Amino acid sequence: MTTKGRLSVNEGAAALVEEMRRRASELRIEISKGAAGETLIDAGSAVPGSLEAGRLMTEICLGGLGRVTIGSSPYLSRWPFTLTVSTSQPVVACLGSQYAGWQLTHGEGETSYFSMGSGPARALAGKEELFGDIAYGDKAEQAVLVLEADTAPPEALVRRIAEDCGVAPEALTIVFAPTTSLAGSVQIVGRVVEVALHKAHELKFDLSRIVEGLGTAPLSPPHPDFITAMGRTNDAVIYGGRIVLHVTGPAEEAKALAEKLPSSTAADYGKPFAEIFKAYEGDFYKIDGMLFSPAEVQVVALETGETFRGGSVDPKLIDASFD
Repeated sequence: MTTKGRLSVNEGAAALVEEMRRRASELRIEISKGAAGETLIDAGSAVPGSLEAGRLMTEICLGGLGRVTIGSSPYLSRWPFTLTVSTSQPVVACLGSQYAGWQLTHGEGETSYFSMGSGPARALAGKEELFGDIAYGDKAEQAVLVLEADTAPPEALVRRIAEDCGVAPEALTIVFAPTTSLAGSVQIVGRVVEVALHKAHELKFDLSRIVEGLGTAPLSPPHPDFITAMGRTNDAVIYGGRIVLHVTGPAEEAKALAEKLPSSTAADYGKPFAEIFKAYEGDFYKIDGMLFSPAEVQVVALETGETFRGGSVDPKLIDASFD
């Protein structure tokens, strides 16, 4: 396992933030200063944004420890364009940075603000038990936070975020885009490897044995309705996502992981996500957590050279969602 402080996901994201700044006009994003002095990058709320902005946003989420590419695949003939994520530091990149695990709230009622923070800043704040489980924390002079949100957080919350990260507000960059946007849809589909790592953690698999992660999923068409957009991005992974994990240790444990990891093992599997969400009256936490994982899994046992498989892509459910 990576020792504390050896890899800095915030430093790794800094060059990507600078690239977004340099290419702002091309990417159709807006960069401004917030009330507390923080840097705000609107990648799709008051501006159109772009698929490329979403690709860079996803690499920022990974703390610069992953590669994200947009290409094509014949696997889903009606939805050939895909997002592919690869990382040689899957635990730190996905769970230590990308995972949306930091609950950010401010105020009450109509003026309240809520978002789940993801990206490198989480590893500076260390608010989640998960960081103890993976034995990782970051040290950096700059912090980068990513939000799946329509608006930037209010000044008081920004100051609290900066304080939790141990940086001045002026050293904090917040990148945000709603689910309904081009960039927002890309960065959510780009969690195809992260959800597999999170489920492996829930299954009590020794994460230190996962040494490589590679995943791909179809790019879901954005939609102006939030629930529809959220459903499509989740379905892209749940019914169209494919991953390969390279692991060390006993082959029988790799085989068991491949069998348990696919989304088809969940009780709620089998309907477009938007329908499942509505069936639970919008209560996200009533949904079987085991659903949030890729459709098709390969686990390669490095010590024996065996590859174990589980699950399969479901083109009909992708069609039902995306159409």
